[in-house]
Amino acid sequence: MIIGYTSGVYDLFHVGHVNLLRNAKAMCDKLVVGVTVDELVMYKGKQSVIPYTDRIEVVRACKYVDVAIPQNNMDKAAAALKNHARYLFVGDDWYDTPKWKDFEKQLAEVSCEVIYFPYTEGTSSTLINEALEDIRDSNKSG
Repeated sequence: MIIGYTSGVYDLFHVGHVNLLRNAKAMCDKLVVGVTVDELVMYKGKQSVIPYTDRIEVVRACKYVDVAIPQNNMDKAAAALKNHARYLFVGDDWYDTPKWKDFEKQLAEVSCEVIYFPYTEGTSSTLINEALEDIRDSNKSG
């Protein structure tokens, strides 16, 4: 059985998330998805709009996801090892970055290969949130 793993915040779930999960599931028999807990999101200097308990339920409801689990830290190699993942999937916006070059080395040590999928241009939780803020601001002044 080929097991794949990916992780993310999955805030304001959108088509970019669906594309990543669909592509990931197509390459494995079982897809495990780590959903970043609120404390880790805040540690990264951000805040999610949707709380963790709701975000993980949205991810669990996606037909491409076999198992959704909490992501409590950024240790990708430990997550791959714990979940017996042969592949770790991520968007290609991370390709060739120093951080992910390090992750690739660490993951290779636990026999897990990083697979980069095309980033979905034109959508992200950040862009959606900014658009909502603009709408709210224009409604206040209008």
